[in-house]
Amino acid sequence: MSELLEAPVPHHPPRLDDQLCFAVYAASRTIVQAYQPMLKSLGLTYPQFLVMMVLWEEDGLSVSAVGDRLLLDSGTLTPLLKRLEQAGMLRRQRAQDDERRVHIFLSDEGSALSKQAAVKHHELLCALDDGTEGGLHELGALRDQLRSLTTTLRA
Repeated sequence: MSELLEAPVPHHPPRLDDQLCFAVYAASRTIVQAYQPMLKSLGLTYPQFLVMMVLWEEDGLSVSAVGDRLLLDSGTLTPLLKRLEQAGMLRRQRAQDDERRVHIFLSDEGSALSKQAAVKHHELLCALDDGTEGGLHELGALRDQLRSLTTTLRA
């Protein structure tokens, strides 16, 4: 990266195919599209699936904790939570000690969906495994690099 900083400023506009941001954007859209059949069978949108994964890991989190985990503000997260609550997947409950804080709890139906999601997710991972020696290991390494990039950019 330091070579880039020392290089002279180019005199031409940036090229789309040279942009990391576009490569990440295109990959993200393609991955979400690959998830669509699984999500449809679960009755969830991709953002709803993300919320459910957070709650399957740790039920009873506050809205702000879920938002922090997903990098979403409450204006984006609240409508997602309302739709999931209407679908019977979770319930929102105000904290007794501070009514400004709302905690999210999975319903029995929302908890039960985790088993179906685990099976469907495993099937998706198997489909992504291209059979090469690195296969899923390389995808894990890429995920870790993207996490590191996110941390660096947010700092």
